[in-house]
Amino acid sequence: MKLILASSSPYRRELLARLMIPFEAIPPEVDETPRPGDTPQAMVERLAVEKARKIAASHPHALVIGSDQVAVYNGKIVGKPHSHEKAIEQLRAAAGRSVVLYTGLALVNSATGRVQCEVIPYRVAFRRLTEEQIESYLRKEQPYSCAGSVKSEGLGIALLEKFEGDDPNTLIGLPLIRLVRMLENEGITVI
Repeated sequence: MKLILASSSPYRRELLARLMIPFEAIPPEVDETPRPGDTPQAMVERLAVEKARKIAASHPHALVIGSDQVAVYNGKIVGKPHSHEKAIEQLRAAAGRSVVLYTGLALVNSATGRVQCEVIPYRVAFRRLTEEQIESYLRKEQPYSCAGSVKSEGLGIALLEKFEGDDPNTLIGLPLIRLVRMLENEGITVI
């Protein structure tokens, strides 16, 4: 079966490529606006499944991977900043605190209709940050397409003190350990 990543994220493409199995990446065009009453977990699960189903609908013999991620500071959902000003606001709020990232991961078998989905949490502790550190980081890295304004696989690592979670790839947006298990459930072996 064809493997498709329902994503436009270069970070997710790079992570999936680590598994050394052929895949195609197709952006799913899904409205990611939170719905009233959505918890962070419910939102990322819903969006991961929606993304995968959207692409699966036009690819009848495929396994389609969907993923979505949000950061949560003090119970508030924080997504991608998309601007310098919003990134400053997000990093000020995170400085000296722990932040939980929730990543929804879905695998849809378009031939059988089977859906596997999990929500994987990952906690990060931020260092206390000065205004100068925040500005310097944003000027150098420009992580405006990253949930919570931090690109941990780059210079963003300097903003952090500690990680807590099962799979460090979750922090970047694609929990590979869980994905390998899901693929195995569909008869795809990675090694």
